[in-house]
Amino acid sequence: MVNMDDSMAQAPAVAFSEPPAWKSYSGAIAAVLLALLFAVAGIWKLTDPLEASIRLMQAKAPGFLIQPFTLALGIGETFAAVLLVIPRLRRWGAWITALMLVAFMAHVGFYYEALRGQECSCFPWVKRAVGPGFFIGDAVMLALAALAALWSRPPEGVRTAGVILASTTVFALVSYGVALARQTGDPAPESITVAGEERNLKNGRAFLFFFDPECMHCYHAAQKMSKLNWLGNPVIGVPVTQKHFAAGFLTATGLQAGITNDFEKVKDQFGYTAYPYGVAVENGRQVARFTRWDDAEPYGELKKLGFTE
Repeated sequence: MVNMDDSMAQAPAVAFSEPPAWKSYSGAIAAVLLALLFAVAGIWKLTDPLEASIRLMQAKAPGFLIQPFTLALGIGETFAAVLLVIPRLRRWGAWITALMLVAFMAHVGFYYEALRGQECSCFPWVKRAVGPGFFIGDAVMLALAALAALWSRPPEGVRTAGVILASTTVFALVSYGVALARQTGDPAPESITVAGEERNLKNGRAFLFFFDPECMHCYHAAQKMSKLNWLGNPVIGVPVTQKHFAAGFLTATGLQAGITNDFEKVKDQFGYTAYPYGVAVENGRQVARFTRWDDAEPYGELKKLGFTE
């Protein structure tokens, strides 16, 4: 005679019931779409951390922690994107993306008046100005994260997730190390044309300031540099666009500098990424690059290098 209690005890417990097929497919599509967006954003930050840090600073990210913050954000976005495409890890990826979206929306909301109308610096090729449409777009992504989380299987595989996170972190650190290694020592071109005359870069010091005359971040950086006590006349303005407005820009900011239109000649030589951008050259060699423009840098470093008092 079969004991009913024993039979019930031996029956496997149903821990998870598969959702209808249409829900599974919809959740998978939502996850893949979200993964593509976050993969683009994360890989961009990891492969070009210097430019990404500039954009994040312009979006009011903390300047004194900008480089660790950029790496952490790139790692988080890339890690979440990978989890989203693995069904048994998808729910974790959806939770991470949802958390980042909520945090970013809160950040933009807090600085809304200062950021309104500016590029949100989310993706390298997609231009999104901060405004009502920005919050609508993030709300759509948040909805995709909710669908991916709700219509996916319970997560399992902590060890696999750990390996993915560790691999992403190693990639980020190697990429950042390569970027830092490129910051010093590049040879300068022998000369450039400044105000119609040849300027020799092989001897002495020069500070090249890459800017857009219509960029407010460039404007504020130039204003601060105009108050420095430069040793000699090392500053050379390099307009990236709108070159016919360059002289007026320098006059308005008070920055004493010569102007060169040799942007194409020097941009690759000095690893130009995005304006505002500065390069300190001494005796034909680049000694420092500047991508941060906050209260401390590059002003303190310029003094250490002997460019200012």
